[in-house]
Amino acid sequence: MSYAIGQVAGFAGVTVRTLHHYDEIGLLVPGGRSHAGHRRYDDADLDRLQRILFYRELGFPLEEVAALLDDPDADPRAHLRRQHELLTARIEKLQKMAAAVEHAMEAHEMGIRLTPEERFEVFGDKDPERYAEEAEARWGGTEAHAESRRRVSSYTKDDWKRLQAEVDAWSGRYADLVEAGEPSTGEAAMDLAEEHRRHICTWYYDCPYEMHRCLGEMYVSDERFKAFYDSMRPGLAEHLKEAITANAARYTS
Repeated sequence: MSYAIGQVAGFAGVTVRTLHHYDEIGLLVPGGRSHAGHRRYDDADLDRLQRILFYRELGFPLEEVAALLDDPDADPRAHLRRQHELLTARIEKLQKMAAAVEHAMEAHEMGIRLTPEERFEVFGDKDPERYAEEAEARWGGTEAHAESRRRVSSYTKDDWKRLQAEVDAWSGRYADLVEAGEPSTGEAAMDLAEEHRRHICTWYYDCPYEMHRCLGEMYVSDERFKAFYDSMRPGLAEHLKEAITANAARYTS
């Protein structure tokens, strides 16, 4: 079997002009000609073209491709092994690139447009996107979620630093309150619960008391959120939930 240049171009997804060029530089000289002098490519030519395109896809210049294919000491199995090694390395590189792009997309969705150094400076070893996917799944279609994304999209590094400083200060005071044995329905606990609600209102979205109460329930029903708050002080998640409930009753009764 032999194939016309137009057929080969269609098989390989290249232009006829490219095949002309490969012929002119001796990289892929067709094995035959028609009676009219037109190029005809056989199966061996197609195999060589496949290897050419593989190396080109990996970024090899044409001169190096020619040297690789015309190496008298190389056999087909050696080419296949080399292609496998190069392809495996390319896959690993692309997977890392894809992971980096995915991470950047998550950060962009949250409005966290910081360099790695700035992110570490602001958040330390905490992952600010830890619950982004969860939030999207639970509240992606809500007005509150849309408002939160709108607000954080404009935050600068200094904004994030102020926000995180508030979180750290509140966490320390609430942990001290739990350690001191203060009741969750006491005024001190309710005041901190109210501060927690106002922090959400200030930085993310309007959080009415009923919504805040639902968040409190989630802090103990979802193991991830429970672990987050309990990491500040064992038992803090349950204590906060009760304080949020008491504070909501205080202001809505």
